Amino acid sequence: MLQTLRPIGVPDWVPCDGGVYLKSAYAALGALASGFGFVAPTTKLSDPSALAAGNAQGCAFSPDGNYLAVAHNTTPFITIYKRTGDTFTKLSDPSALPASAAQGCAFSADGNYLAVAHLITPFITIYKRSGDAFTKLSDPSALPAGNAQGCAFSPDGVYLAVAHLITPFITIYKRSGDTFTKLADPSALPAGNANGCAFSPDGNYLAVAHDATPFITIYKRSGDTFTKLSNPSALPAGNAQGCAFSPDGNYLAVAHNTTPFITIYKRTGDTFTKLSDPSALPANAANGCAFSPDGNYLAVAHNTTPFITIYKRTGDTFTKLSDPSALPANAASGCAFSPDGVYLAVAHTTSPFITIYGQVADSSTQFRMPLVESPVPAYLKA
Repeated sequence: MLQTLRPIGVPDWVPCDGGVYLKSAYAALGALASGFGFVAPTTKLSDPSALAAGNAQGCAFSPDGNYLAVAHNTTPFITIYKRTGDTFTKLSDPSALPASAAQGCAFSADGNYLAVAHLITPFITIYKRSGDAFTKLSDPSALPAGNAQGCAFSPDGVYLAVAHLITPFITIYKRSGDTFTKLADPSALPAGNANGCAFSPDGNYLAVAHDATPFITIYKRSGDTFTKLSNPSALPAGNAQGCAFSPDGNYLAVAHNTTPFITIYKRTGDTFTKLSDPSALPANAANGCAFSPDGNYLAVAHNTTPFITIYKRTGDTFTKLSDPSALPANAASGCAFSPDGVYLAVAHTTSPFITIYGQVADSSTQFRMPLVESPVPAYLKA
């Protein structure tokens, strides 16, 4: 059975129940306890008993890790799973479905909203969650201009960005309660069809991945105004399909369709400087990418085997890990880590359409508490 990483950094007293914790959270205990922990999730879980209905284009975990949404190209277009331990069980479909093939999805930071980007008007469908029920909200009064390819909520849940075809290529909404109101377009627009977008963890930056040079457009937010920054001096090599910020906001990864397939920038203030390419590159055109919640791993979804490439970060160096022993079944379109970093979901073409990995041991960063068998668990002072 896969082990689950316990919540960290809150209690002073830690139960001796065999739980796993970060050494960085409990340094003294980590030095005393037996060495055990996790590396990137690369052990494939059993497939869900109910699969998505068609080719999966993207996926997203809820902030509490209890739900996994999968966007796909066949009705019902969005499939939502509830997680219990390592088991992902499909929920009933929403009563109102997206209008067509879904290309991406995103949860708000509080887990109360799920946005789905899709190919036919209204292009963006937004659900409000109540327990396990997802109820469609009224469409925004101003819709994206064309086929939506991806979407992202700001970390505070106030803004929702939608990447789409047809100018202005990026449409940004401000949320007030359950109402999403379109903001004025940025004065400087992306140069071509937008395929994905991502907010920085502090909500101050919005990156848009698009066709046509410079392939990545980065905005800085001031209130409701998004102002384009100067382009990085070194650009991605081809059409960008997706992008992701690291949890500390210091790195921005861009997945694109020309070698080296992944371009990683380091941010200093408003300047994004390209890092040296990893020595081992993804095998083909990259469609999406995601950082782990601790920022130590970067996963890249791409078109040819092994379909998912995972890097471990040491400072500014990204080193490729060994491929998972069980690979996704075909071209990967997107990927997402769970908020605790225990799971990595990969959306791909060909059944089962979603492949979910769990974590295995690595004593370099994490440790297991001793197990004390007693009616009342023993505790150690952190």
